[in-house]
Amino acid sequence: MKSQRGAAILTAMLTVVLVASLASATLWQQWRAVEVEAAERSRVQSAWILNGALDWARLILREDGRKGGADHLAEPWAVPLAPARLSSFLAADRSDAIEADAAQEAFLSGQITDLQSRLNVANLVQGGAIDAPSALAFSRLFELLDLPETELILLQDKLRLAQGAPTGADAAPVDAPDAANSALWPQTIDQLAWFGLSARSIAVLRPFITVLPVRTPVNLNTAPAEVIYACVDSFDLADADRLVRERNATHLAALSDAGKLSGRAEAQFDAARHSVSSRFFEVRGSLRIDQATVQEQSVVQRDGLDVKTLSRQRGVAGTTPTLQ
Repeated sequence: MKSQRGAAILTAMLTVVLVASLASATLWQQWRAVEVEAAERSRVQSAWILNGALDWARLILREDGRKGGADHLAEPWAVPLAPARLSSFLAADRSDAIEADAAQEAFLSGQITDLQSRLNVANLVQGGAIDAPSALAFSRLFELLDLPETELILLQDKLRLAQGAPTGADAAPVDAPDAANSALWPQTIDQLAWFGLSARSIAVLRPFITVLPVRTPVNLNTAPAEVIYACVDSFDLADADRLVRERNATHLAALSDAGKLSGRAEAQFDAARHSVSSRFFEVRGSLRIDQATVQEQSVVQRDGLDVKTLSRQRGVAGTTPTLQ
């Protein structure tokens, strides 16, 4: 009888352990399913909100294009959106405030940047040949930022190769890029690492260069002093700083105003290299929900009232964005 009672107790204990294990596994699976569902819901919500933010930015640029004229840093599109609680936008047209769940508060921020305020890598190679004025501008920028000239030479050589042109001093220019090689043309600044730029050079150059699908002039109304110095041959950095101060006080309505404000009679400005308006912009949006921050970077092109999205990159803060 004692042995039977011991066996019964042991069986009962094993049953309790088994039930507890199964219950724990079931609870863990339910918890995991809830977490996955919540993460997916947050991802979809973030995507929709950032889509709305991009449409909002496109609307601002469209309305600015409706007015026409020069593009400058005193216009509404150039004012960044500081982090703001999303519920404040939802309650903007209501008499009562919308109180968000404290654990699910979302904050939205963003900024529109003129990409023609930077030197365009696409300007370096035209028809398979190095464009001399653009190469000079990049060389002046590299020298100003104390970057190795050898990297710029390698970049130009590889861009010629990507456009389907033979390399070397005696290489003849071609009329059109080869279809097989044109796919290797860089789409983002980070991809310039494939073309000879070091990680340090890319980090230093990032505020001053861009990669656009077509040749673009530099907008003197929005460019920093370093870019203006690089693209105006007769300027030194002090001249560029003076032009930035003058244009910030009174923007350039026409390219002819640049010569008047620069104070340098010998300064040459031409429509192929300089402008006072822009077609390409970068839209950055950031959405923070709880502890996660989702960031999106988009490139848009404006032609009149048509504002179209050329590319989108999205990622969680601290990770590498993915091309959309």
